[in-house]
This record gives sequence, structure tokens and C-alpha cells, in this order.
Amino acid sequence: MNQQRDIEAIVSQMTLEEKAGMCSGLDFWHLKGVERLGVPSVMVTDGPHGLRKQSQGADHLGLFNSVPATCFPSAAGMASSWNKELIYRVGEALGEECQAEDVAVLLGPGANIKRSPLCGRNFEYFSEDPFLSSELAASHIQGVQSQGVGTSLKHFAVNNQEHRRMTTDAIVDERTLREIYLASFEGAVKKGRPWTVMCSYNQVNGAFASENAKLLTDILKEEWGHEGFVVSDWGAVNERDDALAAGLELEMPASNGVGEGKVIEAVQSGKLSVEALDRAVTRLLRVIFMAVDQKKENATYDKDAHHALAREVAAESMVLLKNEGGALPLRKDAKLAVIGAFGQKPRYQGGGSSHIVPTRLDSPLEEMKKLSADPCRIAYAQGYHVDSDLTDEALLEEAVEAASAAETVVIVAGLPDRYESEGYDRTHLDLPDNQNKLIEAIAGVNDNVVVVLLNGSAVVMPWIDRVKAVLESYLGGQAAGGAIADLLFGVHNPSGKLAETFPLKLSDNPSYLNFPGEGDRVEYKEGLFVGYRYYDKKQMKTLFPFGHGLSYTSFAYSDLTVDRAEMKDTEKASVSVKVTNVGAVRGKEIVQLYVRDVASTVIRPEKELKGFAKVDLKPGESQTVTFELDKRAFAYYNVELKDWHVESGDFELIVASSSVKPELTAKITVLSTVKLKKRYTMNSTIGDLLQDPDTAGAINELLAEYRKSSGLFDPEQNDEHADMMAAMLQYMPLRAMLSFGGEALSEEKLKRLLAELNR
Repeated sequence: MNQQRDIEAIVSQMTLEEKAGMCSGLDFWHLKGVERLGVPSVMVTDGPHGLRKQSQGADHLGLFNSVPATCFPSAAGMASSWNKELIYRVGEALGEECQAEDVAVLLGPGANIKRSPLCGRNFEYFSEDPFLSSELAASHIQGVQSQGVGTSLKHFAVNNQEHRRMTTDAIVDERTLREIYLASFEGAVKKGRPWTVMCSYNQVNGAFASENAKLLTDILKEEWGHEGFVVSDWGAVNERDDALAAGLELEMPASNGVGEGKVIEAVQSGKLSVEALDRAVTRLLRVIFMAVDQKKENATYDKDAHHALAREVAAESMVLLKNEGGALPLRKDAKLAVIGAFGQKPRYQGGGSSHIVPTRLDSPLEEMKKLSADPCRIAYAQGYHVDSDLTDEALLEEAVEAASAAETVVIVAGLPDRYESEGYDRTHLDLPDNQNKLIEAIAGVNDNVVVVLLNGSAVVMPWIDRVKAVLESYLGGQAAGGAIADLLFGVHNPSGKLAETFPLKLSDNPSYLNFPGEGDRVEYKEGLFVGYRYYDKKQMKTLFPFGHGLSYTSFAYSDLTVDRAEMKDTEKASVSVKVTNVGAVRGKEIVQLYVRDVASTVIRPEKELKGFAKVDLKPGESQTVTFELDKRAFAYYNVELKDWHVESGDFELIVASSSVKPELTAKITVLSTVKLKKRYTMNSTIGDLLQDPDTAGAINELLAEYRKSSGLFDPEQNDEHADMMAAMLQYMPLRAMLSFGGEALSEEKLKRLLAELNR
């Protein structure tokens, strides 16, 4: 039950030692309390796709012996559902389990951008696109917190590699930082309102995230309005007093008194004000009491219902990448061979601190047998060893024999734990060599090969032209086996679409030349061009593009309407489109809305995702989807204004079924209400001055005088060189006009003109 508390009064009664103590953990998972003032110790624990609460007496690093909990698909998979409502329901279930285990804050979700497919933690991040990532993260946060349990949005910010993760310095220009890396968090903070935000290990532009005042205070707290507290990633604090001054309220885990000792010393020396410490403690107390007041006594949850939800989520998160000749769905009476060690014991989650002990675990093979009309018609062969990349010839021979006798072969392949995990990055995009050789060998004896992939991030597929179908299952959680069976047999229609690009080869990735950097410095030289933004701009082919995903039915788009032809950037536009299921089975379609600036004076991507919706349609059924676009849908971050800015002009609205498959387009004119006042100097070019309507008249008058006096750049006198002369004039700075003679001009006259133009 909510209680009224005077937090200010509690803070005023605390000693300096108690205040400093609250700003560091009690142990690995608990916050300190102050018993004499009625402040309890509360527990936080890892997520984000399942509860990882450690049993009493477990290891001090916090990696093993967790209590059983529902393991949902990791973020890489859930993002491919593009379903905010479904992710909200996952959050609700996670919140219920936290209540049952007396956990106050679940550490997640992760909203970092997938800059490179090599990042070891990509499996627990949503997307390469900041809009999609922030929308899904907000839904996750809202779902968990609807149950009276806090979340910790992480890892803030620019945490895109595991290589030297605790010391590396990410160098990112301001515009890229705002439009890509911070935008992924911004919407999640403003819409989701997470109780806490977790800072990352790395430095950002020269300052550790834990003591980066620009990130933690200027942007997160003051600009975005975050009211909770900032907690360090475990062991991310560099200097505790500097971190607290910058806006990091809680150091985790406990540092055996070292951190709080530094805070006490900083206050006593005057380096850190008492007011700053009081503000930090106040933020901590607010969250602690929010958890206490919303604690549900004797809470329980339905393990079977949560497993069923995990199966539903997994099925909706998987992506049908290829389905040549309608190879899928399979007939339930088909004679099948299921091949691959992962077919019997799947890889269903990533490695590291998010590792869940599941309440149960489905096997793809066993679940397929349950759905088959005759389980005896499904043969199995191991095919490969998971703990080795070497081919076992006996296993290969057994698999080829089973494949030769089957109508269709389902090969379950993927990345083992040793290939991708927290703590290190991948070095390539290949499946293990023994799996690639297995797929090639099977394709040589059977024309109907279906590959099911279990992996946390993009892989290359050298055998793609030799197989009929590919189902990307990602790391689908404890019910992945059942979801795979449901999709293969058509119990459910595949409806996932990629939230990241699968490149043809690693070197195609935009970060390739600058990942993971040199020593402790990594420069984000690709700038804005991350993921599909890069492949679009370069007009490069990919293995599978962002937003791609197939279905067992077909959809038609029609009746695209925009409620206005023109809008100010202070207004909103409504965009509607009708989607119809023109196939024979029920299915879900993900409608994607991209925006393109038709003509811009700044470098911009070809298009950017600004809206998406998932619709569930029966055969012949139609539904109208409506998107609302505001200023941010058209804006870029102007580093001089320190704000988002829209250039007046035309914008193309692209309704698409993937990033490379536009269905319908429309245009809208957006008028900026903010006029950028340019300042001109002696080094401003004639061309720039002529393009500005406020200065063009004065410059044309100046040019007329100059031509008359000098005889230069007069097109009537230089007919055969007119184009060359015009080009030279376009890029000539004002000062250069003095160098070519002419009594009509002087430096004083040009300075007077500049003073007039800059008024």
C-alpha cells in the first residue's frame, strides 16, 4: 500500500556516512538500507529476457546457480516481432516473476545500437535502428513497471563492443551521437519512464560514462526528464566522487567501503557539495519506496501460462528468410529427417550475465514429433558436434544417409555459446565449419532442404542458393523448440521481420574499417550511416535487408492518404494506408513507414524508419493503419542550434514491406518555423551568398559593380568559358574578389557589406 513519506525529512536525519553508504551497494545484488529510519534494503537482479535471481550462497561474480525462471526470447529475437503489445505482455510476465521472487528492479532492457554484427552482446540489443529500438524498449519497460517492479535501461551509452569494454573510448560526433546512439535511449526514457538507467563501462568522447556529466545530467536528467537514479554497470565506476558529481547515484556492486569513503572525503574537503549528495540520496529513496509501496505479498505466477507466452513470442519473433517453391509449411504426414545437435538440444539464449535457468525447455525434434501425423516418419541424426568445428565423418555419413531417405530435410544449425557471448566479440560471421559442410553435403543428396538457424546475430550463408528455405529463429528462449515446430508445420504463420541487416560478407559492414579500434580508442567514422542507412546510400546488395521477412500468405497495400499536403514543423500529419490479406491463410504483416528528405543542405540517409505497425488479417480481410508524424520524423540534429531542426521542403513518405521494398509513396511539404541565421565572413563563398534569399540581392549588386570594374566573370564577354567562369565564381570566397583587381571594391567596402548582411 502506498504510504506518504517525507523523503526530505529522512535525508535530513541521515549522517554523512549513511548518505554516502546508500550510494554504493550492500553486496552484489542489494542496495543498502538505513534501518533506524525505516529505509529497507531492496534487491536488483539481471534480465532482461528473464529473471536471473541467484540462490543464497551462490558465486560472488553472480553468474551461476540462479533460481528457475521463464526464459523468453532475447532482444534480438523479440525485436523481430515488431510487436509492441506482445513485448509489453512479456514485460508484464517478467514483472510478475520479479514480484514472486521479491526483486525490486530488473536490469534491462538493453537499447544499444547494433553498430557491428560482431558485437558480442548483440543478442541482447534490439536493433540497428534507433526508432525501432526505442519504441520496443519503451514497451518492455512499461510492461515490467506495470507490475510495480522497476527496470534499468542499459547500457547508457554508445556501448557497441565487448573488446576492451571497460576502458575503450568511443569517439562519436555530436550529430551521430544524437541521431543514432542517444536516440535509441531517448524515446525509451521519455515514453517508458524507467525507474533507473544503467551507465555503460566505456568512455564516450573522452569521459567515462560513469562520470560523464553531459550524458548523465545535462541530457538524461535535465533534457529528457529522467526522475529515477543512474546505476553503474557492475564495476563500471572509475572515480566514485567524480561519478556522483556527474550524476551517477548508485555504484554497484559493493566496493567494500572504497567508493563511499571517497564520497565522504570529497564532501569533507569541499570538492563535492552536500546538496549534490542529498540529491543523489533523494533519487535513490524515491525508487526504493516505489518498490516497497508496490510490493505484492505472497505473489506467485503461472509457470505454464508463462511458458505458453514464451512460445507465442518465439513464434512471432522468428523470421522466414527464404521459402523457395513453397517448401514450407511442411505436410504433417511428410517423411522428414531432422539433422543437427541443436535439433535435439537447442541453443536458446546468449552467454554471460543474462543466462537464465529455464522452468522447462522444449526440444525442436520432440515438438515436431508431437505435431507430426506419424512421429515414426521423422528420423534424426546428430550431424555435428557443438563443442568443435571439426567434421566428424561418421556423424556426417549418418546424416547424409538419413537425408537421402527423407522427402524433406530440416537442418537445425547455429552458433554455439563459444561463438558469441558477453565479454568478447565475434571475429567473423561464419557458422562453424562442420555445420557449413554438413549443409552442403545434405544439399547434395536432397533437393528439399530447410535450414533452421539458432543464433544471436547475423551470419553469412555460403549455401543459401542450395537450400529451399531458411527460418531465422534467433535465440528463442525456453519454448523455441515448440515455436519452431509450429512454424514449420504451419500451425502459426511466420510474421517476424529482421530488425538488423544481414550483409553478404563482413567487410560490407560500415564499421568494418574502424571496429574495434586501436588500443582504447574506437572512432565511429561511419557517422550516421549505420545498418540500412549505409547499404541504402551505397546502393549495396545485402544477404537479407532490414525489415525483410516472408509469410505463408500475401498482402496488398492500397489507399495511401496523408491528411494534409503541407504542414508546419509545429504541427502533426496523419498518414493512413490499407493493408489486405490477399492470400489463403491468416497472417500478420508488419507495415513500415520511412521518411526521405527530398533535397537537403546537410548529409542525410536516403530514408529513415519513422513508423511501424503489425496487423493480423484473415484471408480477404483489410485493415487501415494510421501513423502520426511530428517534427522529429522530419528533423535532423543541428549541432549549432543544439536542437532538432527541419529544413523547409518536400519529404517523401514511403510505406514499405521491407527497407528495400517500397509499396506506396506520397509527398508532404514541411515548413520550418525556425529560421537559421547564417553568419558570413570574408571566407564565405559567392555561391553560398547567392543561394541565401536574404543575401542574394546585395551580392548580385556587388557582382555587377565588380564585373563592370574588373571585366572578370562577365558571361557576355566570355561566352565560350561561361560554364567554367560560373563554376569558379560559385566557390570563390569574398576575400578573393580583392585579388583580381577592380577599383570598385575595397576591403573596407566588403567589411561594411558583411556587417549589413549579418545584422
